[in-house]
Amino acid sequence: MSFNWTPEELQEIVDSNPIVLFMKGTPEQPRCGFSNRAAMVLGQLEDKWASVDVTSDSRAIPSICTWSDFPTMPQIFVNGELIGGSDIAMEMYESGELQQMISEGKSQ
Repeated sequence: MSFNWTPEELQEIVDSNPIVLFMKGTPEQPRCGFSNRAAMVLGQLEDKWASVDVTSDSRAIPSICTWSDFPTMPQIFVNGELIGGSDIAMEMYESGELQQMISEGKSQ
């Protein structure tokens, strides 16, 4: 899949998927520890989620970080909302807040 990394295109990705992980690499072959951790957290969920490999194009990371106003990768979006990176996702998962957020999105 090829991207232009425009704000409209990024918004479409997030709007089209209840859970999106912008990560370095793929869930099967993460290219950094933080992306691996984020994929592992989302892998614990029973819900399907989409991942986007930001290492495929040098424009990806700066475009996504500018669009989301979040300085680092990975970035996790749930129900169209940026929740943050792997540490925040892990904390939210452990507290049950992540599962609740996903469940609330399904009932909307």
